[in-house]
Amino acid sequence: MQKNKISIYLLFAFLSGVISISAQSNTPDRLSTEDRRKFDNYFYDAMTAKSLEQYSAAYDYLQYCMRIDSTNANVLFEMGNFFNSLKNKDESYRYYKKAVQYSPDNYFYNMALAGSSIEQQDFKTAAAIYQKLIKDNPMKVELYMYLSEVYRFDGDFNKSIEALNDLERTMGMNEKFTLQKFKLYSALNDKKKAYAEVQKYIDKNPNDIRYYVLLGNLYMQDGKNKEALASFNKAKTIDADDPFLITSMANYYQTTGDQETAEKELMSSLFNPKMDVDTKLSILTQYITILQQNKQDLEQANKILDSLMVEYPQEAQFNLLYGNLLMVENRKKEANFQYRIYAESDPTNPTGWEQLLQSTDLDSIDELISVCKSAISYLPEEPLFYFYQSIGEFQKKEYRQALETINKGIEFADPSNANLLSEFHSQRGNIYHELDKEDSTFIDYEVALKYNPQNLGVLNNYSYYLSIKGKDLSRAESMSSITIKAEPTNPTYLDTYGWVLFVQGAYTTAKIYLESAVKYSEEKEKDISSEVLEHYGDVLYMTDEKEKALEYWEKAKEKGSDSKTLDKKIETKTYIAESANK
Repeated sequence: MQKNKISIYLLFAFLSGVISISAQSNTPDRLSTEDRRKFDNYFYDAMTAKSLEQYSAAYDYLQYCMRIDSTNANVLFEMGNFFNSLKNKDESYRYYKKAVQYSPDNYFYNMALAGSSIEQQDFKTAAAIYQKLIKDNPMKVELYMYLSEVYRFDGDFNKSIEALNDLERTMGMNEKFTLQKFKLYSALNDKKKAYAEVQKYIDKNPNDIRYYVLLGNLYMQDGKNKEALASFNKAKTIDADDPFLITSMANYYQTTGDQETAEKELMSSLFNPKMDVDTKLSILTQYITILQQNKQDLEQANKILDSLMVEYPQEAQFNLLYGNLLMVENRKKEANFQYRIYAESDPTNPTGWEQLLQSTDLDSIDELISVCKSAISYLPEEPLFYFYQSIGEFQKKEYRQALETINKGIEFADPSNANLLSEFHSQRGNIYHELDKEDSTFIDYEVALKYNPQNLGVLNNYSYYLSIKGKDLSRAESMSSITIKAEPTNPTYLDTYGWVLFVQGAYTTAKIYLESAVKYSEEKEKDISSEVLEHYGDVLYMTDEKEKALEYWEKAKEKGSDSKTLDKKIETKTYIAESANK
């Protein structure tokens, strides 16, 4: 349920972001000419700053607008967007509500408020908004879907069905709507109406095999095996070689305990020389999916794939599928072997190399680098392989080589792929840090954040390095706070935020976060870092728990810390300012 809510809401936020910069000001005539001029300038500056991803400046300009006219719906709407981006749902809801109050007919403001209402679990308000919007925009399909979902969230399945019925009357029959109504009727324990929804399609399309297979599968889900078989047999009279029918029949026999017939059903199709390889792959993929959905043993699928690869050694697509299956079973080493066969059979296809990378043990750095170099030899303009090769070289502390590799990758990176570019510049910033090039480190971090302001790795490292240098601690705290809001139990992020507070002298508050970093490291059974232990010891010392501080310093030493000050702390039993790198 939560996933559905968020996806709807993000759509609203996207739409609103597109139109806001061109929104007309609704500044009332009561403003003086000078105030209106100032307001328009500030609003334009706010939208310009937003388009440049200068969010702090955009917020300041919006605040200036608010001081001139706190009833302007455009500004209130943008304030709602701002707080939504910070995941402050209460504030965004409050501003969206005000925006609609002052501009009740604006479609996008109402959509944003409806989405925010869902976040607040105020489903009745959201439903009322969608009803109003449907009345004004009867041909917008998505509104009916959203209304149906809101009723479902609120537990009113009958009204949810009514909304879909209204949509069908407007747009005609649609399989997606029918399946949703089937689920809703099933939730109401009205199976008769549930099956009638699918039967409508069979009555309208008596020669379309898909609906007989669909009906049979739905009967299977309800344990109505006799009815399922009857539906599958009708489908067989239309097309006995249909891949979806074959996998459904195999699942039927397997479910009813007739394993021998299930295997026979599959084998007769998969080893039929008249059937093309793509169809066989489709059948097998469907079969594996059914096994996974029903949480059944995948061993039979393994055996079939083994046989197919012996029968068709030249068809490496079976190796790819087998590799995927082995990955599901967490058999990475065996999957890696299959992916390598596939990659080497079609070396200019990046899929094989990408899968090979996924199945490579991250501790096997040399193997990781080797895979990347092989991929680059066939695909010299694919940036992803440069990125991972640079990661491997970085782990081997070959920083200059890692820098050369990442620079090549940046040359080939798609300028429109902001997230990828953010990761590239993040990696280059990390390399520059290890090369003691502080200015270059911070420049790349700034570029990375320009491409993706929510890049948590960059925000964490950037804020920590600033705190080490004692620079711009206010910004360091602001960046670090974003990471702990996004992942409040991440020990690394908690440690950084605690340390930034420590450097600022806020020892009592810092202790809370550093203590949490230790706690969550232990709870997640994560190998706690010597740095977290040392930092916790530091804050214990500064909060007058000196004996306990010494205990954690010694624990940090046992972990193999490379801190330049740790030995002196233990020897003197006194805190000494550190300059360690993260």
